[in-house]
Amino acid sequence: MTLVEAPCSPAAAELGGRINRSEFRVQNAELLTLIITTSPTPSAPSTELLSQIVFSFREHCPELTRCRVILVLDTYDHISSTARLKKGHVTADGATKYAEYKMKAKRLILDEYALNCAELREQDLLQECGEAEFGSTAYAQQTNTVPLTITKTDDGRIMFIEPLQRLGFGLAVRSALRLTETPYVWIQQHDWMLISQIPLRPLLTVMQQQSQAAAADLDDMAAVRVPIKYVCFPSVRMVEYARSDHVLQFPALRALTYLHKQNFTVRSEEGDAVKIPLTPLFFWHDKPHVAETEHYLAQVFSSRAALPRGAFIEDTIGHRARTEMKDGQWRKWACWLYYPDEGKQLCMRHLKGRTWRGTEAELAQKLEYMRLNQGVSGTG
Repeated sequence: MTLVEAPCSPAAAELGGRINRSEFRVQNAELLTLIITTSPTPSAPSTELLSQIVFSFREHCPELTRCRVILVLDTYDHISSTARLKKGHVTADGATKYAEYKMKAKRLILDEYALNCAELREQDLLQECGEAEFGSTAYAQQTNTVPLTITKTDDGRIMFIEPLQRLGFGLAVRSALRLTETPYVWIQQHDWMLISQIPLRPLLTVMQQQSQAAAADLDDMAAVRVPIKYVCFPSVRMVEYARSDHVLQFPALRALTYLHKQNFTVRSEEGDAVKIPLTPLFFWHDKPHVAETEHYLAQVFSSRAALPRGAFIEDTIGHRARTEMKDGQWRKWACWLYYPDEGKQLCMRHLKGRTWRGTEAELAQKLEYMRLNQGVSGTG
Protein backbone atom coordinates (compact mmCIF):
# COMPACT_ATOMS: atom_id res chain seq x y z
CA MET A 1 0.00 0.00 0.00
CA THR A 2 1.45 3.35 -1.02
CA LEU A 3 0.81 6.26 1.30
CA VAL A 4 1.08 9.87 0.19
CA GLU A 5 2.52 12.37 2.64
CA ALA A 6 0.14 15.30 2.27
CA PRO A 7 -1.04 17.22 5.35
CA CYS A 8 -4.81 17.60 5.18
CA SER A 9 -5.39 19.67 8.34
CA PRO A 10 -3.72 22.45 10.31
CA ALA A 11 -2.71 19.91 12.94
CA ALA A 12 -0.89 17.83 10.35
CA ALA A 13 0.82 20.92 8.96
CA GLU A 14 1.98 21.97 12.43
CA LEU A 15 3.62 18.62 13.05
CA GLY A 16 5.06 18.19 9.55
CA GLY A 17 8.82 17.81 9.36
CA ARG A 18 9.14 15.95 12.64
CA ILE A 19 7.54 12.70 11.55
CA ASN A 20 6.10 11.18 8.40
CA ARG A 21 2.43 12.16 8.72
CA SER A 22 1.02 9.17 6.83
CA GLU A 23 3.08 6.68 8.80
CA PHE A 24 2.03 8.41 12.00
CA ARG A 25 -1.60 8.06 11.04
CA VAL A 26 -1.26 4.40 10.19
CA GLN A 27 0.48 3.60 13.50
CA ASN A 28 -2.30 5.26 15.49
CA ALA A 29 -5.01 3.79 13.30
CA GLU A 30 -3.88 0.29 14.21
CA LEU A 31 -3.98 1.00 17.95
CA LEU A 32 -7.01 3.15 18.67
CA THR A 33 -10.36 4.04 17.13
CA LEU A 34 -12.16 7.28 17.93
CA ILE A 35 -15.91 6.73 18.39
CA ILE A 36 -18.01 9.90 18.29
CA THR A 37 -21.71 9.81 19.10
CA THR A 38 -24.02 12.60 17.97
CA SER A 39 -27.77 13.13 17.92
CA PRO A 40 -30.35 15.92 17.39
CA THR A 41 -29.31 19.22 19.00
CA PRO A 42 -30.82 22.73 19.10
CA SER A 43 -27.76 24.02 17.22
CA ALA A 44 -28.48 21.92 14.11
CA PRO A 45 -27.96 22.24 11.18
CA SER A 46 -24.75 23.95 12.27
CA THR A 47 -21.83 21.60 12.97
CA GLU A 48 -20.17 24.15 15.23
CA LEU A 49 -20.50 21.80 18.19
CA LEU A 50 -18.56 19.03 16.43
CA SER A 51 -16.08 21.53 15.01
CA GLN A 52 -15.21 22.70 18.51
CA ILE A 53 -14.56 19.11 19.56
CA VAL A 54 -12.25 18.47 16.60
CA PHE A 55 -10.47 21.77 17.22
CA SER A 56 -9.88 20.76 20.84
CA PHE A 57 -8.33 17.51 19.57
CA ARG A 58 -5.91 19.47 17.40
CA GLU A 59 -4.97 21.67 20.32
CA HIS A 60 -4.69 19.11 23.11
CA CYS A 61 -4.47 15.60 21.62
CA PRO A 62 -3.48 15.66 17.92
CA GLU A 63 -3.35 11.85 17.78
CA LEU A 64 -7.15 11.88 17.85
CA THR A 65 -7.21 13.55 14.43
CA ARG A 66 -5.07 10.81 12.88
CA CYS A 67 -6.67 7.57 13.97
CA ARG A 68 -9.58 5.51 12.73
CA VAL A 69 -12.94 7.18 13.39
CA ILE A 70 -16.53 5.98 13.67
CA LEU A 71 -19.28 8.59 13.80
CA VAL A 72 -22.63 7.32 15.06
CA LEU A 73 -25.44 9.62 13.89
CA ASP A 74 -28.28 8.64 16.19
CA THR A 75 -31.81 9.70 15.32
CA TYR A 76 -35.13 10.54 17.02
CA ASP A 77 -38.22 8.47 17.75
CA HIS A 78 -41.05 10.98 17.41
CA ILE A 79 -41.88 14.31 15.80
CA SER A 80 -43.79 16.35 18.38
CA SER A 81 -44.91 19.91 18.97
CA THR A 82 -42.25 20.29 21.67
CA ALA A 83 -38.69 19.01 21.54
CA ARG A 84 -37.68 16.62 24.32
CA LEU A 85 -34.32 15.46 23.08
CA LYS A 86 -33.48 13.08 25.93
CA LYS A 87 -36.77 11.28 25.23
CA GLY A 88 -36.18 11.20 21.48
CA HIS A 89 -38.75 13.88 20.57
CA VAL A 90 -38.01 16.61 18.01
CA THR A 91 -40.15 19.19 16.25
CA ALA A 92 -40.84 19.01 12.51
CA ASP A 93 -38.39 21.88 12.00
CA GLY A 94 -35.84 20.07 14.17
CA ALA A 95 -36.18 16.92 12.05
CA THR A 96 -35.51 18.88 8.85
CA LYS A 97 -32.52 20.61 10.37
CA TYR A 98 -31.11 17.34 11.71
CA ALA A 99 -31.20 15.75 8.25
CA GLU A 100 -29.08 18.64 6.98
CA TYR A 101 -26.84 18.40 10.04
CA LYS A 102 -26.06 14.75 9.37
CA MET A 103 -24.85 15.53 5.85
CA LYS A 104 -22.67 18.37 7.14
CA ALA A 105 -21.30 16.26 10.01
CA LYS A 106 -20.21 13.50 7.64
CA ARG A 107 -18.56 16.06 5.38
CA LEU A 108 -16.69 17.53 8.35
CA ILE A 109 -15.34 14.13 9.36
CA LEU A 110 -14.37 13.20 5.80
CA ASP A 111 -12.49 16.48 5.38
CA GLU A 112 -10.65 16.04 8.67
CA TYR A 113 -9.84 12.32 8.64
CA ALA A 114 -9.35 11.30 5.00
CA LEU A 115 -5.74 10.17 4.39
CA ASN A 116 -5.48 12.23 1.22
CA CYS A 117 -6.76 15.67 0.34
CA ALA A 118 -8.72 14.69 -2.75
CA GLU A 119 -12.42 15.49 -2.64
CA LEU A 120 -14.07 12.36 -1.23
CA ARG A 121 -17.80 12.28 -1.84
CA GLU A 122 -20.31 10.45 0.32
CA GLN A 123 -21.52 8.51 -2.72
CA ASP A 124 -18.01 7.09 -3.09
CA LEU A 125 -18.31 5.28 0.23
CA LEU A 126 -19.03 1.58 0.62
CA GLN A 127 -22.40 0.74 2.15
CA GLU A 128 -23.63 -2.21 4.14
CA CYS A 129 -26.43 -3.04 6.56
CA GLY A 130 -26.40 -4.10 10.17
CA GLU A 131 -28.65 -4.24 13.20
CA ALA A 132 -28.58 -3.46 16.89
CA GLU A 133 -30.50 -5.95 19.00
CA PHE A 134 -31.71 -5.31 22.52
CA GLY A 135 -33.98 -6.67 25.22
CA SER A 136 -35.72 -9.99 25.51
CA THR A 137 -36.77 -12.37 22.75
CA ALA A 138 -39.26 -14.17 24.97
CA TYR A 139 -42.17 -13.39 22.65
CA ALA A 140 -42.05 -14.69 19.10
CA GLN A 141 -43.31 -11.46 17.54
CA GLN A 142 -40.77 -9.23 19.33
CA THR A 143 -37.44 -9.21 17.52
CA ASN A 144 -36.28 -6.00 19.27
CA THR A 145 -33.78 -4.91 16.63
CA VAL A 146 -32.90 -1.58 15.07
CA PRO A 147 -31.69 -1.63 11.42
CA LEU A 148 -28.44 0.21 10.79
CA THR A 149 -27.00 1.74 7.65
CA ILE A 150 -23.20 1.63 7.68
CA THR A 151 -21.08 3.57 5.20
CA LYS A 152 -17.29 3.61 5.15
CA THR A 153 -14.24 4.47 3.13
CA ASP A 154 -12.63 1.63 1.20
CA ASP A 155 -9.77 1.44 3.74
CA GLY A 156 -12.23 1.32 6.64
CA ARG A 157 -10.61 4.24 8.48
CA ILE A 158 -13.74 6.39 8.38
CA MET A 159 -17.13 4.90 9.15
CA PHE A 160 -20.64 6.28 9.65
CA ILE A 161 -23.45 4.44 11.45
CA GLU A 162 -27.01 5.66 10.95
CA PRO A 163 -29.86 3.81 12.73
CA LEU A 164 -33.42 3.85 11.46
CA GLN A 165 -34.68 4.24 15.04
CA ARG A 166 -33.13 5.95 18.04
CA LEU A 167 -30.46 3.86 19.72
CA GLY A 168 -29.51 6.02 22.68
CA PHE A 169 -25.92 6.50 23.79
CA GLY A 170 -25.37 2.96 25.10
CA LEU A 171 -26.45 1.05 22.00
CA ALA A 172 -24.73 3.65 19.80
CA VAL A 173 -21.44 2.86 21.53
CA ARG A 174 -22.01 -0.88 21.31
CA SER A 175 -22.82 -0.70 17.59
CA ALA A 176 -19.53 1.11 16.97
CA LEU A 177 -17.51 -1.20 19.23
CA ARG A 178 -18.65 -4.20 17.21
CA LEU A 179 -17.16 -2.64 14.08
CA THR A 180 -13.92 -1.63 15.80
CA GLU A 181 -10.75 -3.45 14.72
CA THR A 182 -8.30 -1.78 17.11
CA PRO A 183 -7.47 -2.91 20.67
CA TYR A 184 -8.43 0.45 22.17
CA VAL A 185 -11.22 2.99 21.70
CA TRP A 186 -11.73 6.60 22.66
CA ILE A 187 -15.42 7.27 23.37
CA GLN A 188 -16.44 10.85 22.65
CA GLN A 189 -19.84 12.49 23.12
CA HIS A 190 -20.46 15.43 20.81
CA ASP A 191 -20.55 18.09 23.54
CA TRP A 192 -17.37 17.50 25.58
CA MET A 193 -14.26 19.39 24.50
CA LEU A 194 -10.69 18.98 25.69
CA ILE A 195 -9.16 21.94 27.53
CA SER A 196 -5.72 20.56 28.47
CA GLN A 197 -3.11 18.21 27.06
CA ILE A 198 -3.72 14.45 26.95
CA PRO A 199 -0.57 12.31 26.47
CA LEU A 200 -2.44 9.64 24.54
CA ARG A 201 0.45 7.56 23.24
CA PRO A 202 2.16 7.19 26.67
CA LEU A 203 -1.21 6.52 28.28
CA LEU A 204 -1.94 3.66 25.85
CA THR A 205 1.54 2.27 26.52
CA VAL A 206 0.84 2.27 30.26
CA MET A 207 -2.49 0.54 29.69
CA GLN A 208 -0.86 -2.15 27.58
CA GLN A 209 2.06 -2.76 29.93
CA GLN A 210 0.01 -2.76 33.12
CA SER A 211 -2.69 -5.07 31.78
CA GLN A 212 -0.09 -7.51 30.47
CA ALA A 213 1.72 -7.48 33.81
CA ALA A 214 -1.54 -7.97 35.71
CA ALA A 215 -2.48 -10.91 33.47
CA ALA A 216 0.85 -12.54 34.34
CA ASP A 217 0.04 -12.12 38.05
CA LEU A 218 -3.24 -14.04 37.97
CA ASP A 219 -1.75 -17.01 39.80
CA ASP A 220 -0.17 -14.83 42.47
CA MET A 221 -2.82 -13.81 45.00
CA ALA A 222 -0.36 -11.45 46.69
CA ALA A 223 0.39 -9.47 43.53
CA VAL A 224 -0.65 -5.81 43.70
CA ARG A 225 -0.42 -5.01 40.00
CA VAL A 226 -3.84 -4.34 38.54
CA PRO A 227 -4.98 -3.94 34.94
CA ILE A 228 -5.86 -0.58 33.41
CA LYS A 229 -8.82 -1.24 31.13
CA TYR A 230 -10.62 2.12 31.27
CA VAL A 231 -9.35 5.66 31.86
CA CYS A 232 -11.72 8.62 32.21
CA PHE A 233 -10.65 12.25 32.00
CA PRO A 234 -11.48 14.76 34.75
CA SER A 235 -14.19 17.38 34.49
CA VAL A 236 -15.26 19.96 37.04
CA ARG A 237 -17.26 17.50 39.15
CA MET A 238 -14.23 15.23 39.52
CA VAL A 239 -11.78 17.74 40.99
CA GLU A 240 -9.55 16.02 43.59
CA TYR A 241 -11.60 12.85 43.20
CA ALA A 242 -9.27 10.77 45.40
CA ARG A 243 -10.10 13.07 48.33
CA SER A 244 -13.83 13.32 47.61
CA ASP A 245 -16.73 11.74 49.47
CA HIS A 246 -17.09 9.25 46.59
CA VAL A 247 -13.92 7.66 47.97
CA LEU A 248 -13.32 8.76 51.57
CA GLN A 249 -16.69 7.60 52.92
CA PHE A 250 -15.93 3.98 52.02
CA PRO A 251 -13.02 2.23 53.80
CA ALA A 252 -12.49 -0.30 51.00
CA LEU A 253 -12.30 2.43 48.36
CA ARG A 254 -9.96 4.52 50.51
CA ALA A 255 -7.67 1.51 50.85
CA LEU A 256 -7.64 0.81 47.11
CA THR A 257 -6.83 4.45 46.39
CA TYR A 258 -3.99 4.47 48.93
CA LEU A 259 -2.58 1.26 47.46
CA HIS A 260 -2.82 1.96 43.73
CA LYS A 261 -2.87 5.74 43.13
CA GLN A 262 0.47 6.57 41.50
CA ASN A 263 2.47 8.08 38.65
CA PHE A 264 3.14 5.40 36.04
CA THR A 265 6.33 6.03 34.07
CA VAL A 266 7.03 5.12 30.44
CA ARG A 267 9.67 6.15 27.93
CA SER A 268 8.79 8.40 25.02
CA GLU A 269 10.07 7.77 21.48
CA GLU A 270 12.83 10.27 22.29
CA GLY A 271 13.83 8.29 25.39
CA ASP A 272 12.46 10.77 27.92
CA ALA A 273 10.57 9.59 31.00
CA VAL A 274 6.86 10.44 30.79
CA LYS A 275 4.75 10.24 33.94
CA ILE A 276 1.09 9.28 33.68
CA PRO A 277 -0.76 10.08 36.94
CA LEU A 278 -3.73 7.79 37.61
CA THR A 279 -6.01 7.11 40.54
CA PRO A 280 -8.60 4.34 40.93
CA LEU A 281 -12.06 5.37 39.72
CA PHE A 282 -15.13 3.76 41.25
CA PHE A 283 -17.66 4.35 38.48
CA TRP A 284 -18.05 3.87 34.73
CA HIS A 285 -18.71 7.30 33.24
CA ASP A 286 -20.06 8.14 29.76
CA LYS A 287 -17.96 11.31 29.45
CA PRO A 288 -14.86 10.98 27.23
CA HIS A 289 -12.70 8.01 28.09
CA VAL A 290 -10.27 5.54 26.56
CA ALA A 291 -10.82 1.83 27.07
CA GLU A 292 -9.81 -1.62 25.92
CA THR A 293 -12.25 -2.72 23.23
CA GLU A 294 -12.63 -6.37 24.29
CA HIS A 295 -13.07 -5.39 27.92
CA TYR A 296 -15.79 -2.91 26.96
CA LEU A 297 -17.79 -5.47 25.04
CA ALA A 298 -17.38 -8.21 27.64
CA GLN A 299 -17.92 -6.11 30.75
CA VAL A 300 -20.55 -3.58 29.71
CA PHE A 301 -22.38 -5.42 26.92
CA SER A 302 -22.31 -9.00 28.16
CA SER A 303 -25.73 -9.80 26.66
CA ARG A 304 -28.33 -8.26 24.36
CA ALA A 305 -30.41 -7.36 27.41
CA ALA A 306 -27.57 -5.59 29.20
CA LEU A 307 -28.81 -2.14 28.20
CA PRO A 308 -32.27 -0.94 27.12
CA ARG A 309 -32.72 1.06 23.93
CA GLY A 310 -32.37 4.77 24.66
CA ALA A 311 -30.32 4.28 27.84
CA PHE A 312 -27.01 5.75 28.94
CA ILE A 313 -24.28 3.45 30.20
CA GLU A 314 -23.57 5.41 33.38
CA ASP A 315 -27.26 5.48 34.34
CA THR A 316 -27.48 1.70 34.25
CA ILE A 317 -24.18 -0.20 34.08
CA GLY A 318 -22.33 2.60 35.87
CA HIS A 319 -24.28 2.18 39.10
CA ARG A 320 -24.01 -1.61 38.99
CA ALA A 321 -20.26 -1.25 38.50
CA ARG A 322 -19.95 1.04 41.52
CA THR A 323 -21.91 -1.39 43.70
CA GLU A 324 -19.63 -4.24 42.69
CA MET A 325 -16.53 -2.11 43.23
CA LYS A 326 -17.64 -1.29 46.78
CA ASP A 327 -18.08 -5.03 47.29
CA GLY A 328 -14.44 -5.71 46.40
CA GLN A 329 -14.65 -6.15 42.62
CA TRP A 330 -12.85 -3.03 41.43
CA ARG A 331 -10.17 -5.09 39.67
CA LYS A 332 -12.94 -6.72 37.58
CA TRP A 333 -13.89 -3.31 36.14
CA ALA A 334 -10.34 -1.84 36.19
CA CYS A 335 -11.50 1.79 35.99
CA TRP A 336 -9.05 4.67 36.47
CA LEU A 337 -9.11 8.45 36.37
CA TYR A 338 -6.38 10.50 34.71
CA TYR A 339 -5.11 12.62 37.62
CA PRO A 340 -2.75 15.46 36.69
CA ASP A 341 -1.73 17.91 39.44
CA GLU A 342 -3.26 15.68 42.13
CA GLY A 343 -6.67 16.02 40.54
CA LYS A 344 -6.69 19.81 40.39
CA GLN A 345 -6.19 20.07 36.61
CA LEU A 346 -9.33 19.75 34.49
CA CYS A 347 -9.14 18.12 31.06
CA MET A 348 -12.67 18.62 29.73
CA ARG A 349 -15.49 21.12 29.54
CA HIS A 350 -19.13 20.28 28.88
CA LEU A 351 -20.78 22.31 26.10
CA LYS A 352 -24.33 21.21 27.04
CA GLY A 353 -25.42 20.08 23.61
CA ARG A 354 -29.07 19.58 24.62
CA THR A 355 -29.55 23.29 25.28
CA TRP A 356 -26.74 25.05 23.39
CA ARG A 357 -28.03 26.61 20.16
CA GLY A 358 -24.82 27.82 18.56
CA THR A 359 -22.65 30.90 19.10
CA GLU A 360 -24.88 33.31 17.16
CA ALA A 361 -28.12 32.16 18.78
CA GLU A 362 -26.59 32.21 22.26
CA LEU A 363 -25.25 35.73 21.68
CA ALA A 364 -28.62 36.91 20.36
CA GLN A 365 -30.36 35.56 23.44
CA LYS A 366 -27.82 37.24 25.73
CA LEU A 367 -28.34 40.58 23.99
CA GLU A 368 -32.11 40.19 24.26
CA TYR A 369 -31.83 39.53 28.00
CA MET A 370 -29.66 42.64 28.35
CA ARG A 371 -32.21 44.70 26.41
CA LEU A 372 -35.09 43.45 28.58
CA ASN A 373 -33.15 44.08 31.80
CA GLN A 374 -32.34 47.61 30.69
CA GLY A 375 -36.01 48.16 29.96
CA VAL A 376 -37.02 46.97 33.41
CA SER A 377 -34.37 49.21 35.03
CA GLY A 378 -35.57 52.18 33.00
CA THR A 379 -39.17 51.81 34.11
CA GLY A 380 -38.07 51.60 37.74
